[in-house]
Amino acid sequence: MKFLGLVLALISVSSHAENKDDLKKRLTPEQYRCTQEAGTEKPFENAYWNLKDDGIYVDVVSNEPLFSSLDKYDSGSGWPSFTRTIDDGAVTEHEDTKLGIKRVELRSKKGGSHLGHVFDDGPKPTGNRFCINSASLKFVPVDQLKAQGFGKYLFKFREKKGWQSLALAGGCFWGVEDLFRKQKGVVETQTGYAGGFSKNPQYKDVKKGDTGHAESVEILFDPKVTKREALLEFFFKIHDPTTKNQQGNDKGSQYRSVIF
Repeated sequence: MKFLGLVLALISVSSHAENKDDLKKRLTPEQYRCTQEAGTEKPFENAYWNLKDDGIYVDVVSNEPLFSSLDKYDSGSGWPSFTRTIDDGAVTEHEDTKLGIKRVELRSKKGGSHLGHVFDDGPKPTGNRFCINSASLKFVPVDQLKAQGFGKYLFKFREKKGWQSLALAGGCFWGVEDLFRKQKGVVETQTGYAGGFSKNPQYKDVKKGDTGHAESVEILFDPKVTKREALLEFFFKIHDPTTKNQQGNDKGSQYRSVIF
């Protein structure tokens, strides 16, 4: 996910190097059968086929993000169905001929868990139907995303929840981000680089000061709790916009003051 050239670090996931005995202790028999033995649960008799709550679905084994409720739909199959994965490359595809026909099996990228299959009979715009076992998934509600380390996905629910966002630059993004996180009405923040001309900027490039990018913070906020004007007023209180390409001891165009 990017904003104006933002590059985000991947969130950490739990180790998937567990042996089978440990997994059998941690998972239910159905979870183990589906994820480790490529099993298929019964349709219409599983946890998430008809769940309509807002949130994301992660691998029950490795905790890596896989799907979003925003892309979930009722396919009539009796299994959770999605039009796309939550991030590009979140799953791997494998040829499956066990039923005597060619199908495309899906596995989680890091955990290697069997998830289900993808078919080309889904709705627009993707035309895909990711047909997934509930037993391979764990649902994380929107109100628990931040606490469970999936805060960056809150930005995906901006329109659905009526939230708004604001992108700013005013010195070291870690410091700016820390101050905004504590403000009333701020739902989540994320740091990155914006305003420049180079694609996929990295710190090693931006620190040279010749990419045009500034260290930036995107702020997701609830307009029912705080206003954009209040956040901008706070922004001007915590930095000096009159010092060109500098904030304190941090010098360079990457530390300039910008409102995007």
